[in-house]
Amino acid sequence: MVDEIRASTRETASATGVRELSERVTAAMGRVPRHEFVPPSLAAQAYANRPLPIGAGQTISQPFIVALMTELAAPGPGSRVLEVGTGSGYQAAILAELAGEVYSIEIVESLARRAGETLGRLGYRNIRLRVGDGYRGWPEAAPFDAIVVTAAPDHVPPALVEQLKPGGRLVIPVGPQSAVQELMVIEKLPDGRTVETRKLPVRFVPLVRERKPEGR
Repeated sequence: MVDEIRASTRETASATGVRELSERVTAAMGRVPRHEFVPPSLAAQAYANRPLPIGAGQTISQPFIVALMTELAAPGPGSRVLEVGTGSGYQAAILAELAGEVYSIEIVESLARRAGETLGRLGYRNIRLRVGDGYRGWPEAAPFDAIVVTAAPDHVPPALVEQLKPGGRLVIPVGPQSAVQELMVIEKLPDGRTVETRKLPVRFVPLVRERKPEGR
């Protein structure tokens, strides 16, 4: 799997600006057992470089995309990272290998519960999970050194930009469900301004929002 990720990284280097994955990210991809995060019936396919269904209309992302988004987010030792869209918990585990604290939000309760069980069984103690609307972020834990969004909204949620620490990076796929989206990196400068870079065409499941009560 890691060799395929390296090959994909080289193939997309002109678009992403990432020619080689760092040793830290490569090592994390090698340590986390992806088969633990997929349904048992798909365990034999766990290390293929492609997304797989995990139930509730959601997927575990292609390993290359997980590695690339992690590289672009650049979490460092001791950093605080927010993930929007826990899903299987796999991306959270990769981030937890590299960061000090990971805060992860999942709107589908059954997925959040299953991810929590898997991450606990594997011994991850630096991940906090919450069931909720990731569009709003996790304001009481902010600011974050990095934010990784694993589902695509049709625009960048303002709350996530607000919760990003100066010098931090937000990695997010943006675009409509019916079309190809773009993987974007938004970096917050020390003065609070942001710089936006479009990296790669991608296709993610849509970012699910909480439904507002009728009449509001």
